[in-house]
Amino acid sequence: MGFGMSTRTPRLRFAPSPTGYLHVGNLRTAVANHLFAQRHGGSLMLRMDDTDTARSKPEFETAIQEDLRWLGIGWDAFARQSERIAAYEAAAERLKAAGVLYPCFESEEELAAKRAMRLKRRLPPIYDRAMLSLTPEQRAAAEANGKTPYWRFKLADGMIVWNDLVFGKRHVKLGSLSDPVLIRADGTFLYTFTSVVDDLEFGVTHIIRGEDHATNTGIQIDLMRALGGRPETISFAHLPLLTDAEGGKLSKRFDSLSVRSLRKDGLEPDAIVAYLARLGSSDDMAPLTRQEAAESFDLGRMSHSAAVFDPRQLLGINRHLLHRLEFAAMADRLPAGATEEFWLAVRGNLDLLREARDWWEIVAGEILAPAQPEDADLLRAAAESLPAEPWDEQTAGAWTKQLAAATGRKGRALYHPLRLALTGEESGPDLRHLLPLIGHDKVRRRLLQSAEDGR
Repeated sequence: MGFGMSTRTPRLRFAPSPTGYLHVGNLRTAVANHLFAQRHGGSLMLRMDDTDTARSKPEFETAIQEDLRWLGIGWDAFARQSERIAAYEAAAERLKAAGVLYPCFESEEELAAKRAMRLKRRLPPIYDRAMLSLTPEQRAAAEANGKTPYWRFKLADGMIVWNDLVFGKRHVKLGSLSDPVLIRADGTFLYTFTSVVDDLEFGVTHIIRGEDHATNTGIQIDLMRALGGRPETISFAHLPLLTDAEGGKLSKRFDSLSVRSLRKDGLEPDAIVAYLARLGSSDDMAPLTRQEAAESFDLGRMSHSAAVFDPRQLLGINRHLLHRLEFAAMADRLPAGATEEFWLAVRGNLDLLREARDWWEIVAGEILAPAQPEDADLLRAAAESLPAEPWDEQTAGAWTKQLAAATGRKGRALYHPLRLALTGEESGPDLRHLLPLIGHDKVRRRLLQSAEDGR
């Protein structure tokens, strides 16, 4: 049976496991759910899939929430799977009563031997359902010998078909899969099961996640039906995987790609969201505002191929975003005393916002002008020909024009020594903007200092 786009008000969920920090791979899923909900007037639940008690840590849950808030990704509801055990136990009992959740006693070694035997016979290495024929007496004997069962879900026959919002028609042949384990021998529940129970009980209408879950979707649709749900009312979308520059799958092992590290590097939240919103789509990359990112987000324009996460491209988006931001949006993040004139002067030269602090030190603080003995005559002439204040954006042009006429210098031979003396940098904002910010006394002092071997 095939199904596709839900017509209900969208209710989405982002469901990370708090076993590590949020990284760009699962952040892309969060961004997709966030923007889809924003565009279609829906809601978003944050659900911590923390049933892996050995690896789930409270500090990772806290970090994930902090990272999402910093990125401007909010949620309308919150849940922890560790607090919903009773709901999973009740659902499991319904499946047992229906005869589709059955106990198994094979050890890992026995299962491995079975797989090897099937491969030797050129059969697919799927579970043989031997435990379905277990009699009550055999089960009692196994338990008397100290064995504790784990529980498998009996998949239906046939094929699951759905209309994926990214890939179009997709299908999973259930007969080619092993009956999945839903409950471990220690009584803990697996994600395959708990996710379905939650999606049904919380009324999720759209499930957006990575392409690596596509087979799992077929299993979960079957499980939804067994629990009395209507999976045909749920829309599924599977995002192609992200790879690094070498084509390897991104993973939590890459600390350099965690949200924490991107934040530490000084990237803007809106730049990260804008980049991930367009990554892998047919739309051009652009320094989008959050509203622009939401309004243009379209799952149907996603490529079917893996997308390459390129930090250089992300930095480019960050740069262009900074260049268009107004002073009012940045005032509380700039150094104390920084003015609108300063921001407008330097923003076009920033890759990262933290670089603004360096430019503020250049214009408002003191720097050691580099020695330029080979240009000493030019620098002294420049110091002596400085016009009186007040200065404005016309001052630098008039001053350098007069200096060019007096010294015969032009182009780089004229401007490079001046810039180096005044800022200590090879490049940067236009001198017509910087000169009034630095002021007459400091400009003269730096010119003479640079002319006198930096003393």
